[in-house]
Amino acid sequence: MTVRDPVTGFEYPERWVEACTDENDLLQAESGFGVLTSSGKVLRRGLTTGTTAAAACKAAVLSLLSPLSTVAVRLPCGLAAVLPVEAEGGRAVARKDPGDYRDDITGGLAFEATAVETGEGIVFVAGPGIGRFIRDTPRYAKGDPAVSATAGWCIENAIREAVEETGIAGARVTLAIPRGAEIGAQTLNPRVGVEGGISVLGSTGLVEPWDDHLTESAFARIAGADRVVLTTGRLGLRYSRMLFPGHEVVLVGKHLRRGLEAARGEVILCGLPALILKFIDPSILEDTGHATVEELAVSPHFSAIVEGALRTFRERFPGARVVIVDREGGIVGDSG
Repeated sequence: MTVRDPVTGFEYPERWVEACTDENDLLQAESGFGVLTSSGKVLRRGLTTGTTAAAACKAAVLSLLSPLSTVAVRLPCGLAAVLPVEAEGGRAVARKDPGDYRDDITGGLAFEATAVETGEGIVFVAGPGIGRFIRDTPRYAKGDPAVSATAGWCIENAIREAVEETGIAGARVTLAIPRGAEIGAQTLNPRVGVEGGISVLGSTGLVEPWDDHLTESAFARIAGADRVVLTTGRLGLRYSRMLFPGHEVVLVGKHLRRGLEAARGEVILCGLPALILKFIDPSILEDTGHATVEELAVSPHFSAIVEGALRTFRERFPGARVVIVDREGGIVGDSG
């Protein structure tokens, strides 16, 4: 029996499938809302803040006509998720589902949306509890809400679907996260210049259930591959597959060292600069005057910093290669 993850495209090894004795678990893995591990256990993916926000906003618009308790949202990865909501009279609440990711600090957080019918078009308003940038960054201006482009698309698409379904001319939807400021202060947001709330994010719409089981499964894939690419995030995953189509591509997040240690064949690190450069040199931001690698990347000294990091990497890991890409897939550095 062949089981493929529709989110990553990874075809699970036959022995993993055979180790899973629960048919419902296998169906969940086939759906993309679960991840099959090497032990046969299936871990449930969670839903991102962007997905949760989209569900609350869509439900608020739909509830202008009648109450509802569930809502379907199209995710950026192409899957459709059905979320429980409490929605009536233009007001809706959706709660963040962490899946089996135990360390999700936003798990259970309430997202509250209010919709008002308008003459035409759709307007999304980021309200209290959504963080805002306190300084200009390469992608955001000071005062912008911390809503990623992909999450913003998911939200606006959900509102548009609801407007079309209800037949109204337009809607203005305001989203608030009552505990957003409290939770946001406990995240990395203050370090990247976001204050007053959480960030609304999600490149696929799903949260990976990174725990010990999944980590071991990832390392089993690495150890069994003749040619492997280790990557840190979803964009890295996408570009790694484009750049190295003949390699096994494994998303390891921050576990780069363990990934390198597990590799038995040809190994490449490929991804966006932040995690890779910090892995090579944890003090890379010191004395630069920049708070994040993204900000550092637009400085005139970035190319020299990358070259220095690549030299360090070659010295520490002579049998490995690192390829750093930007958000558009352009190669920033290659240790060759």
